[in-house]
Amino acid sequence: MADPLRITAGELDEDAILDALQNGRRIVVTTTTLGTDHEVTLRYDGSVYYCDTPTRLHRHETEREMRTCVRNMGYASDSAADSE
Repeated sequence: MADPLRITAGELDEDAILDALQNGRRIVVTTTTLGTDHEVTLRYDGSVYYCDTPTRLHRHETEREMRTCVRNMGYASDSAADSE
């Protein structure tokens, strides 16, 4: 398995994140909450998308659900959201 793609929240747009996931990459997103850095791991097993946060594992059954999560949680830049 390839090393995970490491990014900072907002560094990539939704399309780039979903493309990487669908191509088998795990993505580790560094995000800051209340002044503390946290890592979130995003992955896709071919049928279900996962967001593994420090406190919870989120499952998303569709690409649309994953896009919504990535957008709402601030993991992606706003550029893809602006085009919808």
